[in-house]
Amino acid sequence: MWFVLAFASSLFAALTSILAKIGIDGVNSNLATAIRTAVVLILSWGMVFLTNSLNGITGISRRSWVFLILSGLATGASWLCYYKALQIGEASKVVPVDKLSVVITMILAAVILHEQFTLKSILGCGLIAAGTLLMVL
Repeated sequence: MWFVLAFASSLFAALTSILAKIGIDGVNSNLATAIRTAVVLILSWGMVFLTNSLNGITGISRRSWVFLILSGLATGASWLCYYKALQIGEASKVVPVDKLSVVITMILAAVILHEQFTLKSILGCGLIAAGTLLMVL
């Protein structure tokens, strides 16, 4: 099931890029990001209420709060940079560079979370990095 959800995520991310590139034409990228964020906020809280998950909020630890807030700040910074890059660059070049986050995530997962690399994951990271460079040059 995780693979189906991850694939759906990549499909929606692809649609996000194309729809955003069309939508930001003539719109300030920061304003566009704020509008997108408001929609995500409404959708997310809607799912919380739809799934009756609000009661779990009291069980969130202080540590989790700190890291969820930091994650939100990183997401916001990512979206602001992404929308500006998408506004001034070609989607076919911006998106592959943005997807270098896969390589960066794997490196950070090894350094911070002590996750183990395999030969296959190292090769995959190298291919993603090389493919990104090939696509944008």
